[in-house]
Amino acid sequence: MGEIKIGVGTVIYQNGKMLLGYRLSKHGHGFWAFPGGHVEMGETPEEAAIRETLEETALTIRTVEKLSFTNDFYENGTQYITLFFKAISLTGEVENLEPEKCERWEWFSPDELPAPLFLPIRTLINEGYSF
Repeated sequence: MGEIKIGVGTVIYQNGKMLLGYRLSKHGHGFWAFPGGHVEMGETPEEAAIRETLEETALTIRTVEKLSFTNDFYENGTQYITLFFKAISLTGEVENLEPEKCERWEWFSPDELPAPLFLPIRTLINEGYSF
């Protein structure tokens, strides 16, 4: 039997472009994704979005705005609920602080997103969300 996990994804805009990373970690290897990760015990999803973004990119976010969520099922039996947030009050320069989990970070126009996109982002788009 599988398990259910809660994750977050942080949409970061700068000069009309969005930040995505090329994943190397076991979960989502080879896909482009927003900064994000799992919600840890005792923290809110908003805190997780801010923490994960800082840990992965060195960007400091003071606050986030709720966007949407997805409910995805993976072949290994895991169910992921991913909560998406938009970064507000962003400071710092992008650095790849976890090169073992992410090959690189790049900025993309919302109408020219890279492929392949991580499943939660594809689900979000398929459900009609536009960036």
